[in-house]
Amino acid sequence: MLVDSHCHLEYKGLVEDQAGVLERAREAGVGAFLNISTKRAEWEQVVATANRETDVFASVGIHPHEADAHEDLGRAELLAATENERVIGIGETGLDYFYEYSDRAVQAKLFRMHIDVARETGLPVIIHTRDAEDDTYEILADEMEEGAFPALIHCFTASAEFGRKVLDLGLTISISGIVTFKNAKDLQAVAVEVPEDRLLVETDSPFLAPVPHRGKSCEPAYVADTARFLAELRGTEPERLAQQTTANFTRLFSKAAL
Repeated sequence: MLVDSHCHLEYKGLVEDQAGVLERAREAGVGAFLNISTKRAEWEQVVATANRETDVFASVGIHPHEADAHEDLGRAELLAATENERVIGIGETGLDYFYEYSDRAVQAKLFRMHIDVARETGLPVIIHTRDAEDDTYEILADEMEEGAFPALIHCFTASAEFGRKVLDLGLTISISGIVTFKNAKDLQAVAVEVPEDRLLVETDSPFLAPVPHRGKSCEPAYVADTARFLAELRGTEPERLAQQTTANFTRLFSKAAL
């Protein structure tokens, strides 16, 4: 069994045929899905899908692109949303300096608030970071000094140095279909280095379809293609990689009942 540890089932490209998307993924061997929210307006729909589908779980959080629109989001509101039994993670949150759709200070403020809630609840914080390695690490290291919390870097595309540093902090790294791209040699090198007990796979669908599906809308079923490529890259059997990444997901997202 595989787990798609990061997908957006409510996004255009998936939501129009959500039942078909889930069925195709199940036929491909995907046994669980983490449906990620990126803004407050999505929380209800993301949780509703998880309530309806027994193998779908939900996260609640604010993407850094949406930070300015959620500057006044209170800690209590985020904390209350985590109480739902189908909510197993917090995010995605983090820093994005590539597009800079939101003020950096506001991004950082919300990132720290998500971490604070993760620390209190024990739910993993799901981190997006792009062109913001130094500040992301600084915040993570600073917050770890205040008290440990579970976390992962989703859709890892950062440097090997950043990867080693966040692994040293105890984080997990999730690999998306980008690893299958011909120009992803640096990412492939990092993906080989990640300890097997700290590795997850994801699609980030409907984005980033792996080879051989590039150019299409990505679906959770395609996590199987990423996992096969990753297994070959790491010199292991696909079945072992599936077993290990599923065990890692269950351990990290301990609220999920698989």
